Amino acid sequence: MNLNLRNAVLHNVTGNSQDELEHTIVDAIQSGEEKMLPGLGVLFEVIWQHADTSEKQEMLQTLEDGLKK
Repeated sequence: MNLNLRNAVLHNVTGNSQDELEHTIVDAIQSGEEKMLPGLGVLFEVIWQHADTSEKQEMLQTLEDGLKK
């Protein structure tokens, strides 16, 4: 069976409202299940691809700040 995870994730969320997308993200994070991580990665990929340079810089700064000890 040839499963394209990226396409499956995108198919499952395409057309979702902001509320539905937020629920998907929050649910994936709160569940703490490792199997949810690839889906979050696909969603982050979409965000990154549609962000301009300043938005990318802000995301990188937020990530760096969140990873500081």
